[in-house]
Amino acid sequence: PPPAGCESLSAFRSPESLKQTPLYDFHRHHGGKMVAFAGWSLPVQYTHSHLESHLHTRQCCSLFDVSHMLQTKVLGRDRVKFLESLVVGDIAELKPNQGALTLFTNEKGGILDDLIVTSTSEQHLYVVSNAGCMDKDLALMQDRVKELKAAGCDVDLEVSDNALLALQGPAMTQVLQAGVSDDLGKLPFMSSAMMGVFGVPSCRVTRCGYTGEDGVEISVPAGRATELAELLLRVPTVQLAGLAARDSLRLEAGLCLYGNDIDESTTPVEASLIWTLGKRRRVAMDFPGASVIMAQIKEKPKRKRVGLISTGPPVRQHTLIVGPQGKAVGEVTSGCPSPCLLKNIGMGYVEAEHSKLGTALTVEVRKKSHPAFVTKMPFVPTHYYTQK
Repeated sequence: PPPAGCESLSAFRSPESLKQTPLYDFHRHHGGKMVAFAGWSLPVQYTHSHLESHLHTRQCCSLFDVSHMLQTKVLGRDRVKFLESLVVGDIAELKPNQGALTLFTNEKGGILDDLIVTSTSEQHLYVVSNAGCMDKDLALMQDRVKELKAAGCDVDLEVSDNALLALQGPAMTQVLQAGVSDDLGKLPFMSSAMMGVFGVPSCRVTRCGYTGEDGVEISVPAGRATELAELLLRVPTVQLAGLAARDSLRLEAGLCLYGNDIDESTTPVEASLIWTLGKRRRVAMDFPGASVIMAQIKEKPKRKRVGLISTGPPVRQHTLIVGPQGKAVGEVTSGCPSPCLLKNIGMGYVEAEHSKLGTALTVEVRKKSHPAFVTKMPFVPTHYYTQK
């Protein structure tokens, strides 16, 4: 199990035939406590406690191995048409080397996965999606490639075997700038560039992350991943961090974990992710599940994802949320004690009439009721970098 204070990640599995990232031996060498996650063997923490890793990321800088994520390239003249047939975002409007969070949706408006799509200056789309949805996402994309090719379209899909390192925290720029020739001041949040990093060529550096802090994700050729990780780790401000800190950091930042907070039974409207829908796409209604999603925007959803602060023991996934009349009005999808706020935080879905900020509710933990209230997210202010 994960350490105390960490969300019980839903994708933990038994250790048979787990996949290993190119950094597996590196993690073992540096004292990583390896666990099964989404079919991969990954470090949940290192020699530092979960709490120390979390706070170090907020105050300094941490290095995470996120190589389990699926990285794909979409090539060909019809690459935008291909991706827009699967996602809700306006991919055509992306400028060169600009990225966006978007969603794969089904015909019922349910979320199949969340993903980041970058339109590169190298004439392809760079896509990063979740490890737990890897088989589903690949099948979805490969099937659509076949359909479009049969209709005479020019599109191809290439799965990348690159490793992916996330360097996250306020010291990131100072750490990374010493090892790159590009001016990181010209790389705002959700933009991307190819560059050499500490002498390792052909890295794609994208200013994004999953912590709420300023940070980058570095897609690096698999054979050079350990070398780059060791070089970054030589910087005294950089510490390794694992799944436990990644989970509590993203929850403080109000970010969804696929399989917990969003899935095929939730729509972008219920999940408070309407902002991912491109304006042009809303008018055209040409994305999967558009009729369901647009009707929900107009009529308001019956339930909504909200942030919660509670007292008593921390809430966990499936904790019952109870309304003023003692009736169940929803369920927690993620929860943990916040290392920064020293309060219990959580997110979950409640009936729409109970979703207003400040609404007093109760949560049932170990068959006892504890006070809670609806609060805005993120719980902790985010520090994404935008150009001045």
